[in-house]
Amino acid sequence: MIRVGIVGSNFGRAVQLPAFRSDPRCAVVALAGRDPAKTAQSARDAGIPRAMAWADLVADPGIDAVAIAVPPQLQPQVAIAALRAGKAVFVEKPLAATLDDAEAVRAQAQASGRPLVIDFEFPELPAFRRARALLEDGALGAPRHIAATWHVENQATRLRLKSWKTDGAQGGGVLGNFVSHCLHYLEWLGGPIRDLSAQLFGLPEDDRPQRAASARSVALSGTFASGAAFSLTMSCASYLGSGHRIECYGEDGTLTLTNTTADYIRGFVLHHARRPAAALAALDTPDPDDRPENDGRVAPVARLVRRFLDAIEGGPPPTPGLAEALRVQALIAAALRSHHAGAASITVDA
Repeated sequence: MIRVGIVGSNFGRAVQLPAFRSDPRCAVVALAGRDPAKTAQSARDAGIPRAMAWADLVADPGIDAVAIAVPPQLQPQVAIAALRAGKAVFVEKPLAATLDDAEAVRAQAQASGRPLVIDFEFPELPAFRRARALLEDGALGAPRHIAATWHVENQATRLRLKSWKTDGAQGGGVLGNFVSHCLHYLEWLGGPIRDLSAQLFGLPEDDRPQRAASARSVALSGTFASGAAFSLTMSCASYLGSGHRIECYGEDGTLTLTNTTADYIRGFVLHHARRPAAALAALDTPDPDDRPENDGRVAPVARLVRRFLDAIEGGPPPTPGLAEALRVQALIAAALRSHHAGAASITVDA
C-alpha cells in the first residue's frame, strides 16, 4: 500500500483526496495545512488519520508520496523537501513562481530519482484525447493554425479578492492560474512552440493596469516548430463570457473543442469536419470515470494519479512530469519577457 500525505487543505482535500482514494493501491494517511486547528478538523471530517505541519509530513518515514496543493510561490520549498526525503511528488501547476525556483525543483528531482507528476488536467479529458488522436491521424491535413479563446470571470476577480490567484508575483495571476494550462495543451496539440509574443492587461480601475503581476487578460501569439501559427486570448474578467474554445485548422479539415458552461472542466464538446463537408459534426466523447457528485476535476486528476502510482511501483516515468513542468515555466517566463519588451517576439529554446 502506497501511503500518501497531502499538503494543502483546500484543493488538496476537494480534488486530490478523492482522486487518490479512487485507486486502491494507495491510502491518504496525513493532511497538512496552514491553520493547525482547521487542518485537524478537515482531516477528521474527511476521515484522514493524521493532521500535521507540512515539514513533519514530508519528513515522516511512514509516508511514501506527497501531493502538494499550495500557492506556486510556496510549492518549490515543499517539493524540494519531499524529494530530498525520498518521497515521490505530485504537484499542481505552475510548478513555481519563477523559472529559477522551478529549476531548483528539477535539480532535486534529478538528484533523488523519485517520480514527479504535474497536474495539467485538460489533456486527460476524453474530448481532448480524441482531438489529439484526430490530429495525429492527419484528419486535418497539414496544420495551419490553432486559435484558443478563454473568456470567463473567476470568483477572485468578481469578489475583488487578494490571493495568489490574482497575483502574478506569487506565481498566479492570469498566466499562472489559467494560461499555464493553455501553454501546455497548445504544445500537446500542436508541438513545440518556436516563438511567441505576449501582452498583458489589468483592469481599467487598477492603479497600474499595465503591471504584469496584476493582469487579468492576455493576448498571446506565435508559431510552432512546424511553422503553423497559434493565438491565445484569455481573460478572467469577462462577466458572462463566451467560455473556452480551441479551434484547430488544417489544409483539409477543422476541429473545435468548445465549453460554454461555467464549469472549467466539464462541458467540452468536440466537433470535426473534413473537406468537402459543409458543416462541423459533433463527436461523442463521454467520460466513463466522471461521477456527477464529484468535482469535475476529480476524474482527470485520478488519471494522473494512476500514472503517478504506476511510476512509484516501477513503471515508466509519468507524464506530464518534470519536463512538461519546466517547459511551461519557461514559456511563462518568455511571455513575461515579451510583455516587458513591448510585446516583442521571443524565441523559445527547444
